[in-house]
Amino acid sequence: MSDETGTPDTTAGSAGRAAQDGEATPGGEVAQGGQAARGDGPRPEPLRFFGTSWVHHDHGYAARRAGVAAGSLVAAAVSCLVLRFAYQGIRIAETGSFVTVLVVAMFAICSALAFRNTWEGFDKRHDPQRQASLRGLLAIGFVGSLLAYFFRSLTEAPGEKLHRGEYEKAREAHERRTTRRTGDPSRKKRRR
Repeated sequence: MSDETGTPDTTAGSAGRAAQDGEATPGGEVAQGGQAARGDGPRPEPLRFFGTSWVHHDHGYAARRAGVAAGSLVAAAVSCLVLRFAYQGIRIAETGSFVTVLVVAMFAICSALAFRNTWEGFDKRHDPQRQASLRGLLAIGFVGSLLAYFFRSLTEAPGEKLHRGEYEKAREAHERRTTRRTGDPSRKKRRR
């Protein structure tokens, strides 16, 4: 689905092309005769790790959610272990308590900010310029992002609420456009 208009992407090699060839589209629909089995309206945007299984909660959706939850929690735990080794290295280097407190505070603050930013990103789209300026901070606070993925995947696929709202809005707009165009325009009687 196009980011700006919510219309299907029909460029070469896209789902529209697959629909013409009778292949499976990203939504799992098998196209026949040039049209997808569920219509030619907007297609759902795939989510990372979930594809389009979030639409109907099929194709292993529950297992994927469990996998994302477990994977993000394990990754966060391993990351904390690595940070512990880094902390021990700083202590062994005897850099002083000020540097130690500064490093611990930096990771704690960056992780809290990364958690908040990632959590908000599940409900609304971020400004790309703002995200680019926060890239370094988010990289330092990667543990917070992993924990946000863990907690969100306990209730839904991370980002599902945002994508579902956009998809439903695009479907409604498509329905309104297609219901207005009824009948065959070539059969209209011409006025004389």
